[in-house]
Amino acid sequence: MWAFLQQMSYWDWLALGVILLILEVFGAGGYLLWIGMAAAAVGVLTFILPQLSWEMQFLLFGLFAMATALYWWRRQRSAVRESDQPLLNLRGQELIGKTFQVHEAIIDGRGKIKVADGVWLVKGPESPVGTRVRVVAQEGAVLSVERDD
Repeated sequence: MWAFLQQMSYWDWLALGVILLILEVFGAGGYLLWIGMAAAAVGVLTFILPQLSWEMQFLLFGLFAMATALYWWRRQRSAVRESDQPLLNLRGQELIGKTFQVHEAIIDGRGKIKVADGVWLVKGPESPVGTRVRVVAQEGAVLSVERDD
């Protein structure tokens, strides 16, 4: 093992970089990409400076890997931006404040309203079919409603 470490060439680093890039293809989320680039950078430096000791090569690899991982982390954080439609996947939340007609009478505090082509369970005051109600809250898959007078 020590003999291998003492005689590491740029081919070894480039091969490690290629292996990491191939593994990235299988879905590592970008992390192996940058570590593979760090290994390739050490390979290039080892080609340019063949007298680099194996200790220095590993130290450079560790520094490059941390620097590229930090770069990737900062880039990912800066890429997050606020949505112009924050309730896009929160269907029940986007219904709050809107009015609908009771589809199945609300009896004992439970009933149904029709929303577009779907039906939602609701809880609220006793109401016959056709009564207009306003959604005031969501609790899981059940909407809380009140009469819209």
